[in-house]
Amino acid sequence: MTASLALPLLLSNLACGGSEGSALVTSSDPRLENIAVRILPDLASRSGMELRDPVRVERRSRAELERYLEFKIEEEFPEGRAELVSEAYGLLGLVPSDMDLKSTLKTLYLEQVAGFYDPDSTTLFVLDDQPDEAIESLLVHELVHAIQDQNTDLNAITALGLDNDRRVAAQAAIEGHATLVMFEFLMLQGQGASDVADVPDFSARLGPALAAARMESPALAGVPLVLQESVLFPYQGGVTFVEALWRERGARPPPFGSDLPGSTEQILHPEDFARGQQDVPRRIEVSVGEGWTRLYEDTLGELELGILLETVGASRTSAFGWGGDRWVLLVDGDGHRSLAWFGVWDTSAQREKFVRALEPRLSAFPHQASLTALEMDGLPGTRLLVGDVPDVTASVEDWTQNDR
Repeated sequence: MTASLALPLLLSNLACGGSEGSALVTSSDPRLENIAVRILPDLASRSGMELRDPVRVERRSRAELERYLEFKIEEEFPEGRAELVSEAYGLLGLVPSDMDLKSTLKTLYLEQVAGFYDPDSTTLFVLDDQPDEAIESLLVHELVHAIQDQNTDLNAITALGLDNDRRVAAQAAIEGHATLVMFEFLMLQGQGASDVADVPDFSARLGPALAAARMESPALAGVPLVLQESVLFPYQGGVTFVEALWRERGARPPPFGSDLPGSTEQILHPEDFARGQQDVPRRIEVSVGEGWTRLYEDTLGELELGILLETVGASRTSAFGWGGDRWVLLVDGDGHRSLAWFGVWDTSAQREKFVRALEPRLSAFPHQASLTALEMDGLPGTRLLVGDVPDVTASVEDWTQNDR
């Protein structure tokens, strides 16, 4: 699901001061169909992508949205995965140890979602409780998602089997692209400008709007920072990334295919990516000793590592130079849970900056924690252990083009 949150409605304030066409859209709602038919060709042109098939547009009730969200959250977190992720992030101090992740996400999404594009049914849905003046803004954003899905498989680039950091980066590409096209389209109506390049540093203008969205949304403001960022970063970081890509290339390439970011590091440092300097993360494999069972593992990435630093009172900038990471949630024969995290760095100086930032703050973790600087296959590395962790080791592999 790519969801149009309440954010596009708020962001639109930044910009606003026939028969042949109907073949482009199918809908049981004449008003939705008329709006979509009118704006769809222009959106396809601005997105830099081809409109290949008709787009289906429908309304849904909030009760139907709730059932859909329950289904999608269960799909996202099968077989106890939500509890394991909550445990791991609880050991890192990113969420409360007793947080019900599924319930929290459902409450958060119910507050935020105003419309959504469902790749499974290739249908765009708008909630039937949205005011008339909001419909066009919602349709603009979600129609871009429909166009995206006709040109690249949105489900595939955000698939559950991919690493967390890679999925977040792909989501940022999806949302940043749709938001930038939406802003440009609405800007044409409100200010007469026809190209986002005419607006200096639009991404900087986006920050205050997202801060306002955070303050005006009780559920969003009330969840841990890592969950807030899971909602906001795809918009803020994604817009900055796509904006840099467009400005550097002198055109408007969609952020997919060879331009699809593979890590949040690439989103956070978009100028390097746009110039072809793609810092590809290393893959880390963690080996666990006898007597311990690997329950779950994933990556944090530069974004969530920076959030961890901020959570314990350090600066996110100490995550600069991240070169790849892996965490593993472990359990021993007595049921004791622990976590081991390994990371590699581009330079020894960046590794030392991270250690200096985190080491004095280890007492902020909910259980005993230790941080060690070490060499990992010739690269500067770090190991963070939380709880009574066994002797674990890790090796480093290159992240090849075939992994994309």
